[in-house]
Amino acid sequence: MPEKGVVEIVVDLGKYKYIELEASEAERLLKEVTRRLGFESQDASETYRIIRNFDAFYDMAKKKFKDYIVPSKSMNDMILGKVIVDKVKLVKEGDKRIVGIHFDRRINEETLAEILRSMGYEVAIKRLEIA
Repeated sequence: MPEKGVVEIVVDLGKYKYIELEASEAERLLKEVTRRLGFESQDASETYRIIRNFDAFYDMAKKKFKDYIVPSKSMNDMILGKVIVDKVKLVKEGDKRIVGIHFDRRINEETLAEILRSMGYEVAIKRLEIA
């Protein structure tokens, strides 16, 4: 499989993982994450809806001066530790639709790296730390 380029997994101080991909690839990534976890949480379902209706959500976020959209989460999912997506960032670069997904801290970065490699990407992990 030909390499599609390098995707960076940014791990912040709170151990949340951030990945930016083109919208269809972000949806593919999220589908594979939910498949491997064996469940689809309310926030993951809401994130699919945000990605599939990119333009409407992008316009809404810009009108409200928001950089991120926080998908609704089920209280039950939060109690059971089954939250997958913390928040979503939508960016337009020319005609490209870029989706940035902040995955919950419980999502394993190595699992994300394996999935991205299976999708044909090279993976770089960047850790944000206090200097």
